[in-house]
Amino acid sequence: MTFDSEYEPFFQPPGWIVGPVWAVLYTCIAISFFMVLSRRTEINYSNIAIALFLTQLAVNLAWPSVFNDSKYFQSLLMIGVMIVFSTIYAYLIYETEPNASYLIWPYIAWVTFAGIINAAYYLEAS
Repeated sequence: MTFDSEYEPFFQPPGWIVGPVWAVLYTCIAISFFMVLSRRTEINYSNIAIALFLTQLAVNLAWPSVFNDSKYFQSLLMIGVMIVFSTIYAYLIYETEPNASYLIWPYIAWVTFAGIINAAYYLEAS
């Protein structure tokens, strides 16, 4: 996850697996978002759900540079935002688009796992 750190938690997955996992996850969340946009008028609080999704996506895209700059506490807070916003998004869309909600859960699980890894780096650096 970080290239200039000598520390690496024992449970951190090998680098070669991270790219393919993210490709699958980004595909799933893109499909979920498309499904939500296509039924936007039928989903209660769709504007809030969309805003949460786009905000967490922006935070997700900014996270690697913060983490790789060894700003582990800040990057951990960013992961918290991603998890909370994605969970609320999944909850808000569940009633109308349950499949779109299901597509988000693997992403939430992976980001949570990344948060555990991030926390290990933070604790090691402290």
